[in-house]
Amino acid sequence: MSRRQITGFSNPTVKFMRSLREKKHRKREGKFLAEGLRLLTDARETGHVPELLALATGRDSHPLIDALEQAVEAAGGEVLEMEPALLAKVTGKDNPQAVAGVFAEFGTSLTALDRSSADIWLVAQALRDPGNLGTMLRTGDAIGAGGLILIDDCADPFSVEAVRASMGAVFTQRLARASWDEFEGWLRGGDGQLVAASLREAVPYRGAPYTAPCFVMVGNESQGLPESYEAACDLRVTMPMRGRADSLNAAVAAAVLGYEVLASLDG
Repeated sequence: MSRRQITGFSNPTVKFMRSLREKKHRKREGKFLAEGLRLLTDARETGHVPELLALATGRDSHPLIDALEQAVEAAGGEVLEMEPALLAKVTGKDNPQAVAGVFAEFGTSLTALDRSSADIWLVAQALRDPGNLGTMLRTGDAIGAGGLILIDDCADPFSVEAVRASMGAVFTQRLARASWDEFEGWLRGGDGQLVAASLREAVPYRGAPYTAPCFVMVGNESQGLPESYEAACDLRVTMPMRGRADSLNAAVAAAVLGYEVLASLDG
């Protein structure tokens, strides 16, 4: 296995890894950065092995790190060792975990999705916060969703922040990106119920007539869903707001609705 010790910030590989924190470089290279033993283990266990594995010197030995190294070796990848302070420069995190990896981005075509493979799918429209996006991925994993479909101009699911917030779910959930017209055309080409939280001709979210495959859609954090998108939904539901807030955080709304759909379909 190829293994190198890196000691300087000016090293080209360090600069390359650090550059992946920016969207334009991720798009150019088709690669993204992930960190943490748990996250990289989830990746390995779902068939995603980093092309480049960076390990902090002075780390404690661990069988999962050994397994990662073996997987990278078997795939013909490279292992680097660097001081924790240097790894912090790469990840942009003051207290970096002992491992980080560079992965190839996945395909995000709608046509690659098999809607019949899951009863629930999550859909986000113009979601701008990478933390919310990562949280939706994590929610999708928790409820057994098939994946997350990103509509219009959403945050990058392969950003360091989104990957970190997903807690590994970026590797377990299918991802697709499309415009609204592309998504609506694809959805109406087969079975699928489109559901959104709304105040327009909505029914209570508890006990609503959900059917599989159910596509749970949330909108932009500040603007919500466009009226025309809500009008295109098969079912609009409302959740009670008993305090001063008039809406939930987008990722929280997706979780509440997702679990209600799960309970309804399982029941």
